[in-house]
Amino acid sequence: MEKMTLYEDLKWRGLIQDISDEALIDKLNNASLTFYIGTDPTADSMHIGHYSSFLISKRLARYGHKPILLVGGATGLIGDPKPNAERPIISKEEVEKNFKGLKKQAEEIFGFEVVNNYDWTKDINVIDFLRDYGKYFNINYMLAKDKVKTRIESGITYAEFSYMILQALDFLHLYETRGVTLQVAGSDQWGNITSGIELIRKKLGKEVYGMVMPLVTDSNGVKFGKTEGNALWLDKNKTSSYELYQYFINLEDEMIISYLKMLTFLSKDEILDIERKHKEAPHLRIAQKALAKELITDLHGEEEYNKAVKISEALFNGNLEELSAKDIMIGMKMVPSINLKGEVKLIDLLVDNEICSSRREAREMLSSGAISINNQKYSDENQVIDKSLAIEGKVLVIRKGKKKQYLGLYE
Repeated sequence: MEKMTLYEDLKWRGLIQDISDEALIDKLNNASLTFYIGTDPTADSMHIGHYSSFLISKRLARYGHKPILLVGGATGLIGDPKPNAERPIISKEEVEKNFKGLKKQAEEIFGFEVVNNYDWTKDINVIDFLRDYGKYFNINYMLAKDKVKTRIESGITYAEFSYMILQALDFLHLYETRGVTLQVAGSDQWGNITSGIELIRKKLGKEVYGMVMPLVTDSNGVKFGKTEGNALWLDKNKTSSYELYQYFINLEDEMIISYLKMLTFLSKDEILDIERKHKEAPHLRIAQKALAKELITDLHGEEEYNKAVKISEALFNGNLEELSAKDIMIGMKMVPSINLKGEVKLIDLLVDNEICSSRREAREMLSSGAISINNQKYSDENQVIDKSLAIEGKVLVIRKGKKKQYLGLYE
């Protein structure tokens, strides 16, 4: 298969929604651009949504372009306007803590220079801000931006209204000090990017470029990386590799090939081959497994990926003896837990912890073989349960019937 240009590859993967100028195509394919992509430090860890956006830095770097990753210590103090409500103000101390966390993550995962816009914004006084930057922004131009338009009726503060000027200031500063001529972001940043392009054109008479990617969503249009409103964090202490594996392995079939294109470095030939095999046997979840392997290995390393697979397979097959107590606690993080001490009769364990609603139900469950602890079935209601039965003296996996599980934890 004939090798694609960078622009053709990005288009095939569904990674380009809009560009500011057709001239950018040739520059992507044949020049070496310094570009930046940014995020605000609203938390001390990035999530999968950030990963899907920041991955573009690695793609462009492979073709000879130079990435700069920006974590917005200044813009994070203001907040990019949300479509439906004002963002809560974050304290300076929290923004600084979050910045340090994100900087460390970005350097480890993506491996490029990280800058903080607070460094060049903190000393600008309000008069200079209005004279040197504000005078280049027409109010009608600002009101026409989608993010502002959606908030006009419900109300928008001057602070949030000014956010686009701050982001434009970033583009100008990075152009003047680092030679940045391209800003890349998700499609929701188009208005902010074009504001930066306009500021540089009006103030310096120079031409720079913008490129936005579609936001990665599930089949219902919900942003990729969100589950029930909770982010999948890139910090493995917040979201374990096993949890990431479970999320990816359960993604819907209709979106999975798009995710492989957008979120991995697998070649076109490799992805088309996976697509063919997946269609032949969708129950094997070949595409989901390929996605999980690529993402977790890139984020946390091959050892973490292998551990996630091991925990998943052992729990699915009931082979608890293959796992450590820590592995079980990671894999069963969402299972109801019970704190245990000393010795207790099995029937008291079941009733006192509301695993069974009554002693009568407990006896029925025991007599029918519906109660097991660490995969061993018990029928004697007087069986003594203590640390000696726990894995590493710490964990009991208590099952009631086929579906209900509880985690017994000894201190």
